[in-house]
Amino acid sequence: MWHILGAGSLGTLWATRLARAGVPVQLILRDQQRLLSYRQAGGLTLIENGQAQRYAIAAHTADHAQPIQRLLLACKAYDAAAAVAQLAPRLTRGADIVLLQNGLGSQDEVARAAPLARCIFASSTEGAFRQADFEVVFAGHGHTWLGDPLDLHPPAWLADLRAAGIAHEWSLDILSRLWRKLALNCAINPLTVLHDCRNGGLSEHPVQVASLSGELVELLQRCGHSAAAANLHDEVMRVILATAANYSSMHQDVSQGRRTEIAYLLGYACNAAQRQHLQLPHINALHDQLQAHLDARGLPRH
Repeated sequence: MWHILGAGSLGTLWATRLARAGVPVQLILRDQQRLLSYRQAGGLTLIENGQAQRYAIAAHTADHAQPIQRLLLACKAYDAAAAVAQLAPRLTRGADIVLLQNGLGSQDEVARAAPLARCIFASSTEGAFRQADFEVVFAGHGHTWLGDPLDLHPPAWLADLRAAGIAHEWSLDILSRLWRKLALNCAINPLTVLHDCRNGGLSEHPVQVASLSGELVELLQRCGHSAAAANLHDEVMRVILATAANYSSMHQDVSQGRRTEIAYLLGYACNAAQRQHLQLPHINALHDQLQAHLDARGLPRH
């Protein structure tokens, strides 16, 4: 049985595909009001290749009594630890928690909140967006890497992902992948917010992008992730071009007046540099500018 907390784009994408494959799934929703809205919607809707299919997946709230053996945590990074702490009494000994959060830092917070669980880190390139509440469009088939830095043995339930058609790979160096993704996000997302542009707009700011990429390479190397630093600037430029028409997730958050995951992206990078006694003037300046930008809009700065 899979329990899924977070009925956003990726949570819905996993829930519907697992359900479609006949794998037992339960949604965990925020409160009774959210549960009522879900029941009124009649389930989760997945739109793939223009075809809509609704799945009436069972759902309950966090205070339900059902034990949890396998939890997919698909909420925002800043909500992850509190969500797991609330569910901790329901976790069976040796439960697995799959973490689909952006950035770094929330993984350690979750591990502290659920010390008896196995935390499996995930990094996904799948494309999906919410068209309406409980309704998700599958925009692009990507790949998901999963791994556990403390236990390199893959779990047996990866067979569920194969059955559901969720393209995945068990990674023996998942931290390197997460650091690489963090660096890409730090080089792109904050600049799209400050320049108020789509990803492609960063092509007009090549010096700024190159300066940030250079400092991020220094940080990755100092933190022991040289493989994640290889050809970083080239990949940043490739992502900018490949996703030129898209607005970054951070830009979307700011434009819609939502809290950002700055603390788990740029904030994490700045703190890591500080711990390493590494001077990264461009990254620190960008962090300060972004915090001021968020302050001006009445949004949390962390």
